[in-house]
Amino acid sequence: MKVLTVVGNRPQFVKAAAVSGPLRAKHEELLVHTGQHYDDELSAIFFEELALPRPDVQLGLGGGSNTEQTARMLAALGELLREHAPDAVLVYGDTNSTLAAALAAAQLRIPLAHVEAGMRSYDRAMPEELNRVLTDHLADLLLVPSAGAAANLEREGIAGEVEVVGDVMTDVAALLAPRARADDGPLLEAGVSAGGYLLATAHRPGNVDDPARLELLVELLLSLDAPVVLPLHPRTRARLQAARLLDRLAAGAIVLAPLGYLAFTSLLTRARAVLTDSGGVQKEAYLAGVPCVTLRDTTEWTETVQAGWNVLVDLDAGAARAALERPLPAQRPELYGDGRAGQRVVRAMARLRAR
Repeated sequence: MKVLTVVGNRPQFVKAAAVSGPLRAKHEELLVHTGQHYDDELSAIFFEELALPRPDVQLGLGGGSNTEQTARMLAALGELLREHAPDAVLVYGDTNSTLAAALAAAQLRIPLAHVEAGMRSYDRAMPEELNRVLTDHLADLLLVPSAGAAANLEREGIAGEVEVVGDVMTDVAALLAPRARADDGPLLEAGVSAGGYLLATAHRPGNVDDPARLELLVELLLSLDAPVVLPLHPRTRARLQAARLLDRLAAGAIVLAPLGYLAFTSLLTRARAVLTDSGGVQKEAYLAGVPCVTLRDTTEWTETVQAGWNVLVDLDAGAARAALERPLPAQRPELYGDGRAGQRVVRAMARLRAR
């Protein structure tokens, strides 16, 4: 079976690392990197650290608006699918790369499998929400991380086959988190000690593209009572510089360049808590047993909130400080599988060829 896999950003590199190995043991995989994240610090290092096969095709299609980017990807991926004629297309998550590949596959009537299907924030102002909803309704095989995600799809009357496989990022965390936790290098470089700092990330357009909200974000981070370590996404850095807020933030926080998976996980696993607007980081925090404060008013990872390990505060500094003082739950249920999701994905993929 020939599978064409499409990736384009950091979380998708991590997810593909759990699937490409077992997939290539049984089938042929053509790995396509759209270049949605084209900065080497956000792309190449992940392939190196996660032992992910280098992309067979690199499209270099980053930049531009969501509409422009998706249109360029759709055209390029359509050509690739016609050229290589795969038996199936495999996509991950909720990026522009995901939606473009899903549309191209559907238009050419090539079976489509969607890993991390069924996630919903119910916030249509988020481009990611539009991408994941449309991809799910195009997919033939919907591979979901949790029972809650499966229930979302059932309510929507989804046409494709749904299977709960667990979360592939659980596989990667189980494999690499111990190694990352044992590495003190990132803490030494940041000048912090385990348990004595907060880790923050921010990149959502809703938080960083609006100068007023960006200033609220800066004020929130500077109001906290512990050192804040902030690996700075290139997009966020550009917005801070344009708003003349970068120097102000850097004077009160520990601003770092973007980090690879292992360095980031090293900081994550030893942080007192995480503040983020990233869906993936919310989940990574839960898997690491680190409390999370989400700088949004919605989340697709609702189970982490229900379990008491994640609190939504938007950009309310007072609510963020209160959330950081809350007691930790006594339990952390196994919400996202047992670390063997990648194997289940590959077994499920084999069914597409039989149709």
